Amino acid sequence: MHYSTYISDLLYRYECVIIPGFGAFLAHKISAYHDAEQNVFFPPKKRISFNAQLKENDGLLSNYIATAENISYTEALGKLQSYAYTLETRILNGETILLDKIGTLSQNESSQIKFEPVSATNYLTEAFGLSSFETKPIMREVHKQEVEALEEKAPIHITTARRNNTWLKYAAVGVLAIGLSGTFGFLHFKDIADYNFAQEQKAKKQVENTIQHATFTIENPLPAVTLNAFKPKGSYHIVAGAFRVPENAESRVKELREAGYKARTLGENKYGLHQVVYGSYTDRTEALNDLRKIRTNDNSNAWMLIQEVD
Repeated sequence: MHYSTYISDLLYRYECVIIPGFGAFLAHKISAYHDAEQNVFFPPKKRISFNAQLKENDGLLSNYIATAENISYTEALGKLQSYAYTLETRILNGETILLDKIGTLSQNESSQIKFEPVSATNYLTEAFGLSSFETKPIMREVHKQEVEALEEKAPIHITTARRNNTWLKYAAVGVLAIGLSGTFGFLHFKDIADYNFAQEQKAKKQVENTIQHATFTIENPLPAVTLNAFKPKGSYHIVAGAFRVPENAESRVKELREAGYKARTLGENKYGLHQVVYGSYTDRTEALNDLRKIRTNDNSNAWMLIQEVD
């Protein structure tokens, strides 16, 4: 039974997910920040923590399991209580339990449950697809100092006589070349301009004559074409990925449609990312069933977004 998968699904949408009789996983939103020591920028995210004091059943996880596995609420609650007992027993026996995409549970020196979250998973849907990146400091001052040091080691001396004679020689040649090229260039471009003007006038006259004698008759007009735009409806969407470049999003949509999915884009979110979905559903149970199939057969990172889309 994939209870860690169910908990992970709910953490994308809720701030608190309780395992009855065991404890609760809490999601706290933190803003984007910069680590000055490592020169790394981190996107906004949800930080996951664990509270062993929150054990009262709120029905959220039980209802979700009942819907996902098509069983009664009572049966789902019984399985959850059994799962909680198994977790507690294994931790008391000194085991470290890994919950996929959530974190690890173990026992500390005070016989309390210790939780270490997985940093690779970002449960903040608004920041889906964003990752941390490293920057490097600009070394302008260092390069400037190196150049100044080279100038001091290798000074350049220019004698007055050589500088004056060389300059006069090349200046005379340059003036003569500029004068000749200017004269011939002017005559050459004048001939081209006169020729282009004559051809332009000739072309205008031909066009005017053609328009005056032309008659347009449409005997059999083409029938109107009606295009049916593909736009599925529903507030449950299975997300395949988010892309910064719109062309990449459209390419992903094309791939998914060739694979048989009713894929489309949901437009641009407030972070400038274009979300691509496998499909949209009006029925929540159908969406959950297809999500499990997609995670098993195609994309283990797919997730469900609940959002009204025009």
